[in-house]
Amino acid sequence: MNSSSTGSDDPTESFAKTNRNQVRRSPKRATYDKQVVYGILDATALCLVSFVHDSKPFSIPMMFARQDNSLLFHGSNSSRLMQVLCGGQDLCISVTLVDGLVIAKSLFHSSMNYRSVTVFGRGREILGNEPRLDALKQMSDKVLPGRWEDARFPTPQEMKATLLAAVKIEDASAKIRTGEPVDATQDLELPYWSGVIPLRVTAEAPEPDASSSSMQLPVPTYVNRRVREMSKQ
Repeated sequence: MNSSSTGSDDPTESFAKTNRNQVRRSPKRATYDKQVVYGILDATALCLVSFVHDSKPFSIPMMFARQDNSLLFHGSNSSRLMQVLCGGQDLCISVTLVDGLVIAKSLFHSSMNYRSVTVFGRGREILGNEPRLDALKQMSDKVLPGRWEDARFPTPQEMKATLLAAVKIEDASAKIRTGEPVDATQDLELPYWSGVIPLRVTAEAPEPDASSSSMQLPVPTYVNRRVREMSKQ
């Protein structure tokens, strides 16, 4: 998916390796390069936000968008998660994209090809009418570019009922697996099929709801464009 902002407000090219973000298992698959991290974050609109509340751990899926070196979130004023996101406590946020099933000759060496990112940071509430509207537009554009200009605008009541949060990325790392199975040498001559089953998320033809059908509304150009983009991934 497209990001509304592909730059960074930090001039360094990589995240520093710390006790929090260092990949210890299969470190050769790790990267701390910011553009790689940002690219994986921009490729999905769904993440898992993990936090501790009342001494209990929680992990909740949330829609998000990236703006420079921050992740943007929105939700109800009454949401516990939004209170946490706005409250400045330590957070762990993760995304994973599965690119293929890796079928080895042995069950032990079978795996998946994937791209994953783990982010550590703390959030703050986004205040002010213009910054709040800008954050909402960023999230709308993350899912469907062009929809913000072609839908009813949020009302004052809806804006009042909504919290917006920005989580600055303090530490982050990516972990990526690509390629074929890595079988043990003694297994290479075994008569079992091995290889990779590629996987991807694609889009099918848009399906209008009853109201759009009754008014015979055509599918917007930006919707068809988004379908084509997702079909090429």
